[in-house]
Amino acid sequence: MRKITFRDRLRYQFDNTMSRGPAGLIVWLFIISLVMLVVISFFVRITRIDPEQRGFLDLVWAGLMRTLDAGTMGGDTGNWPFLLTMLVVTMAGIFLVSTLIGILTTSLEERLEQLRKGHSFVAEENHTVILGWSSQIFTIISELVIANANQPRSCIAVLAEKDKVEMEDEIEARVSDTGRTRVVCRSGSPMDPTDLEIINPHAARSIIILPPESENPDANVIKSILALTNNPNRRPEPYHIVAVIHEPKNMEVGRLAGGDEVQLVLAGDLIARIAAQACRQSGLSVVYTELLDFGGDEIYFQEEPGLLGKSFGEALLAYEDSAIIGLALKGDQVQLNPPMETVIQTGDAVIAVSADDDTVRLSGRSDYGIDAGAIREAAGGELPRERTLILGWNERIFTLVGELDNYVGPGSEVTVVAEASLLSPNGHSSPEEIERQPYRNQAVVYRPGDTTDPQTLNDLAVQTYDHIIVLGYSDSLDPQETDARTLVTLLHLRHIATQHNQPFSIVSEMVDVRNRELAEATRADDFIVSDKLVSLMLSQISENKRLTPVFQDLFDPEGSELYLKPAGDYVQLNKPVNFYTIVEAARRRGQVAIGYRLRAQAYDPANSYGVRVNPPKSQSVTFGEEDRIIVLAED
Repeated sequence: MRKITFRDRLRYQFDNTMSRGPAGLIVWLFIISLVMLVVISFFVRITRIDPEQRGFLDLVWAGLMRTLDAGTMGGDTGNWPFLLTMLVVTMAGIFLVSTLIGILTTSLEERLEQLRKGHSFVAEENHTVILGWSSQIFTIISELVIANANQPRSCIAVLAEKDKVEMEDEIEARVSDTGRTRVVCRSGSPMDPTDLEIINPHAARSIIILPPESENPDANVIKSILALTNNPNRRPEPYHIVAVIHEPKNMEVGRLAGGDEVQLVLAGDLIARIAAQACRQSGLSVVYTELLDFGGDEIYFQEEPGLLGKSFGEALLAYEDSAIIGLALKGDQVQLNPPMETVIQTGDAVIAVSADDDTVRLSGRSDYGIDAGAIREAAGGELPRERTLILGWNERIFTLVGELDNYVGPGSEVTVVAEASLLSPNGHSSPEEIERQPYRNQAVVYRPGDTTDPQTLNDLAVQTYDHIIVLGYSDSLDPQETDARTLVTLLHLRHIATQHNQPFSIVSEMVDVRNRELAEATRADDFIVSDKLVSLMLSQISENKRLTPVFQDLFDPEGSELYLKPAGDYVQLNKPVNFYTIVEAARRRGQVAIGYRLRAQAYDPANSYGVRVNPPKSQSVTFGEEDRIIVLAED
């Protein structure tokens, strides 16, 4: 066994001190400087070579000044031994001071580099936390900025496994103006409890978890939920967590991981349901976008003492600038379009579509100017048979076709056309399987074909279909190639529509929200941007968790959904009527009218494709034969 010597111990202590970084180096420089000054000052004092015969402390001070400033020796006089000694002090000082400057410079650079990497603590409270990174983040930040516009001070903290500077540059490029909202980015793993401490989630108002763009995003989302809820440093109050899940089978696991603290959004199911509803009704996706974003009218909850004891039907006419769509009963039970005779009781809140929470106020009017003579009686009838064409394929097609079966009449047909080489590579779905499903109202047929080939579309006689849905091959191709094929298909479809002078309803998916403007250039007045709609819903729920059951009910085929129905079914055409009259006409049928769509503006993006949600009720409008009323109804 080797014997540890004094030299070994000294070397060991030296190495330990040096390993502490800049602080250890500065300590050693101080010790070396002090020893050098004491030794030389003692030498000068003993040998009496100092011409001024100064004391020991004075010599130490003079040596220190020479160490710090080499120029102080320029005026020295005396014998050569003294001058040579002072030269040694000066040369040592140059070495020590240069080393100190180098240490401080390096230390500062390292600190700046650490700040650049984004590992410093975010000292914020009541902020919004976003965990993860995907293309959805830009829409979410933009919406939260709008939502926080009336707040004097707000913050969004982003934690992702991505370089901090890259995140900041991308956000700056894609989000034009953050207003009063500060966006803070930090690098770290959203699944690591230690990294989560960086963004102070325990003081956050809400937490949004985005799925990574990987093969198994749900696993990462669930791990992030567990890292928050099972954190030993977690706060005693419940978190408000909003997360995206892709696979339905993982929803239950997500609920087990987060309990009542997490609101889960099933992305694929949401998009499929909206596509199924929107493909049958041109303009419906614009209505959904209007309700989900913060740019126009949103959904709010408000208790109104002035409505106590009144019925839901009476409440519909009590607001000039807000559209009542349901009630949040005491106990947080949500009812959209409840029976008109439902009495509003203490603790109940109206669910309103309005420009802001402070615009949900009673009008105080008693005379609504309703033109009873213009109201038309309800006409019954069965759902018509419809022919729907689906071009493309992805994992949502089963949910989409299943949802369509809830809205079409008996004897309807669905034709699915997709390239066999681009079907879902995971093997979870096949054309044979989708044809064998037990449908109640429709028959489904699969045909192989290239959906970007105009000859394929001509052979299909697409102009004979009532509705067309263009799905992206998002399971097989990257987002840009997926959207490129969708855009090519849209261009061919619009060309065919022009050739036959027969416009038809088209709903398309856009994986990357940046391609939305290109889709608009094809005059596609109705389209679905997958990531954007999910992002809008995440933003809304992060601001108000009570919206979760509202959206679940709104997009569920059971209960009431949004429909665009012919205006002539409600009021007399070509005659000015105010919107109070429209609301009354819908109320008599057990429906809630929240807006209208004018066909003349169907291809005008500047006017929201003719869609007007929550118009002033006293404002008059004249409807034509092809105009529509937006209603919340059971069928």
